[in-house]
Amino acid sequence: MVIVDAAQRPEIIGELRRSGVIGVTTAVVAVGGDHRVRSPQEFARRARLWGALAPGDGSVMSCPPAVWPESRPRGPHRTLVTGGARSGKSTEAELRLMAEPHVVYAATGPLVDAEADPEWAERVAHHVRRRPWWWRTEQTTDLALLLKRTRGAVLVDCLGTWLTSVMDECGLWEEKPPQDAEERVEAAVHELLEAWRSTQAYVVAVTNEVGSGVVPPTRSGRLFRDHLGLLNQWVGAESEDVVLATAGRVLELQ
Repeated sequence: MVIVDAAQRPEIIGELRRSGVIGVTTAVVAVGGDHRVRSPQEFARRARLWGALAPGDGSVMSCPPAVWPESRPRGPHRTLVTGGARSGKSTEAELRLMAEPHVVYAATGPLVDAEADPEWAERVAHHVRRRPWWWRTEQTTDLALLLKRTRGAVLVDCLGTWLTSVMDECGLWEEKPPQDAEERVEAAVHELLEAWRSTQAYVVAVTNEVGSGVVPPTRSGRLFRDHLGLLNQWVGAESEDVVLATAGRVLELQ
């Protein structure tokens, strides 16, 4: 049995699994639920995602425990996390993979010169700082290839920036797009969906919820909203779990 202060540092579970300290015959007990986690129910939810027990105060534990933790999701398993800006969706996606021993972080956003856009560079640096040190980052828009070749766990952040790049490469942002622009975007989306459907990894993907506001006033805004809305529907249909993040809370969607 391993007892971990999972409220302060849940990534320790993944680090111990990575090093071999936690194996298939080791029970993980998550303790330390306090003001850093809003409720015992939320702490228990997180523990389930990490394959850990979350006993209440005063519980008497036997070793080995009489009741073992529920198995955490493992590949092939697909989770889509959607939400608006600053909703907590990226934090939730990262939280779900904290207990995994091997994680590939697929960053789909563009590389930006820190001098040209220091604010964006600081945003990226903040994301990097909060990840466990052993997570491996891949800066890529070739998500289909990554999903096909990767085992273990993959975090994709995010599908919105991936779609932006695809639409740009296909010329769909231009005032007069090439005649085959829509077909090329559709082909890229179908390639991603096939890889998502057939992946052997435990994948958590972040996406943007862009259809809750007014109709965008520009052609490009309407194109992006429509394409991303459909992409979210299709990826969601091929996922075991879809969750909505809003105001830092998470709602499981059926």
